[in-house]
Amino acid sequence: MIEAYERVMAARAKDRPTSMRFIENIFTDFTEMHGDRRFGDDKAIVAGIARLNGMPVTVIGLEKGVELKEKVSRNFGSAHPEGYRKALRQMKLAEKFHRPVICFVDTSGAYCGIAAEERGQGQAIAENLMEMMTLKTPVVSILIGEGGSGGALGLAVADQVWMLENSVYSVISPEGCASILWKDSGKMKEAAACLKLTAEDLFSLGVIEQVVSEHDGDFDQVYAELREMLDKVIHTNLQLPTEEMLENRYARFRKIGTAGL
Repeated sequence: MIEAYERVMAARAKDRPTSMRFIENIFTDFTEMHGDRRFGDDKAIVAGIARLNGMPVTVIGLEKGVELKEKVSRNFGSAHPEGYRKALRQMKLAEKFHRPVICFVDTSGAYCGIAAEERGQGQAIAENLMEMMTLKTPVVSILIGEGGSGGALGLAVADQVWMLENSVYSVISPEGCASILWKDSGKMKEAAACLKLTAEDLFSLGVIEQVVSEHDGDFDQVYAELREMLDKVIHTNLQLPTEEMLENRYARFRKIGTAGL
């Protein structure tokens, strides 16, 4: 059995595909939209319109970048408030035209600098949580790498949440947890095990619906599998009455934490 911290390291691997790779290989005709109409454009979040097997969809992803210069320009995938507001603007447009929303999550967490706090980081994430819960169009979120704290949750209120087998999803990093609990960041392996942050852990707890195989690193196979999985679940949810879809989404989050009770 692979240890939890090994999953963390795999999720952080430099050669791991980013959100843009998933978007480019799963969808066609992707057109990126920019800005939140309040402050500016946050490159840590990419958002736009694309086609999934010919069907118009809205695609949003937390993007870390590949080369160092790009990573810096994208703030290593740690979004500012304007990034979450850009995402929400695209979600509301998707709702207006009844386009399904697909989110790709890969971030160590939302940016926690002074400027982000001054521009309302907490409020921006909270607004996303509230609006996504009642968004009148199907939403699917996929964790493809790191899923850190509220930064990840801000794009993960969905009808279904999936995780790649080597992705992680947690309220805090193992290093941060170890520093708080034991005053020793070196105990990150013990913290990772305690946090139950792996896809297998979260599936068993009922936090996610699917663990997606990475096929030993053959991501072309992963892209093809995700394309068909997304097509199937979105068409199923599109056939549901809006009120039933929203009730199912609400019930999904209400039951988290009750597994085994």
